[in-house]
Amino acid sequence: MSNKNVIPNTVDNFGSKGKNRVVEEALQYDSEENLITPENYESHADKLPRPTGYRILILPFTIPRKQGGIILTKQTVDKERLSTVVGNVVALGPDAYADAIKFPEGPWCKKGDWVIFGRYAGARFQIEGGDMRLLNDDEILAVVDDPEAIIS
Repeated sequence: MSNKNVIPNTVDNFGSKGKNRVVEEALQYDSEENLITPENYESHADKLPRPTGYRILILPFTIPRKQGGIILTKQTVDKERLSTVVGNVVALGPDAYADAIKFPEGPWCKKGDWVIFGRYAGARFQIEGGDMRLLNDDEILAVVDDPEAIIS
């Protein structure tokens, strides 16, 4: 009998060979040390752009990878991060909130604050370690204490 009639027990082109690809990806994603978070962005300062003029550098909020015992895939987390309207203020440009006529009560936010902004506001870009946004100082809508309390 020839080997042509033998049915393989995995399908190679769908990635089912070996361990579960989703679990491997989730474990690798969790162990990535270059992911920029509000807790470690100071250590990535050399990678981060410095905002000019009246712009503000924002790190979008990332949903937790594990929710109720379920490990979310990297694609799900990235999709949520793109559509978020909450972010952490990483840096302010030298002219941000400097206009006393436009901002008579002073700055609306400061470095380290969690802020709400428009879904399509600012410029989105990626650097090694995650997505970032550059917003104008007047595109900040509100300051929040708990980013997880905001549902997009």
